Amino acid sequence: MERRRRRAEPQSCIPGDTALAGLLVAVLLGVWGAQALEMSVGKIPFLEAVNGSTVLLPCTYTSCIGIKNLYFRWQFNDNGTMQKVCDSVIAEEGAKPDVKIYRERVEFVGDSKTNNISILLHNITFEDDGQYTCFGRNPKEKGKNHSAIFTLIVVDELKVVDNTLTIIIVSAVGGAIGLLVAFMLTKNFVLFVMAKIEEKNKECLVSSSGIDNTENGLSGSKADSKATPKKA
Repeated sequence: MERRRRRAEPQSCIPGDTALAGLLVAVLLGVWGAQALEMSVGKIPFLEAVNGSTVLLPCTYTSCIGIKNLYFRWQFNDNGTMQKVCDSVIAEEGAKPDVKIYRERVEFVGDSKTNNISILLHNITFEDDGQYTCFGRNPKEKGKNHSAIFTLIVVDELKVVDNTLTIIIVSAVGGAIGLLVAFMLTKNFVLFVMAKIEEKNKECLVSSSGIDNTENGLSGSKADSKATPKKA
């Protein structure tokens, strides 16, 4: 009899393998996201400054895998038109960039050793009021780019904040705390004095009891010290 050759049946995909593959992809995406370039203008992305003053527009960059030929630029949103303020390329970690300035009264004050690409705006005017975008692109991360927006608000004068209510609340709270502390100290002092008085009273009672026993000829008194003579 001739042996029949069995055709290999295709193996079905195991659900467990699918879940594992999905988890692996998610982990890889998470790692990649953690390594991605990030630009930051700080925790407070806006500033209110007086007309004619000098202001700092902060920006720093981070990348878990480092940089290579990092391109960065500052842009100003002029009524919907993006105007280039400055730009440059940082060849590698710590390398000093050759920054090109495209706008008057702008000074680059960053330092690549600290991942800083901040700029100064001198003698600001109301025309400088608006949004400034700090942009970066890192070829080492396959051209990964990121940007952050900083808003500058130019005013005639800074508003004086009325702290009257705050002062009243703080004073009231401070006064209440002071009264509570004074009450506790007074209470402790009174308890201490009362304890001393009670202790002194007890000493007086003990001393008085000893004197009475002596006068009444009780046991332990001087009247019992002499023995009664025996009859012959």
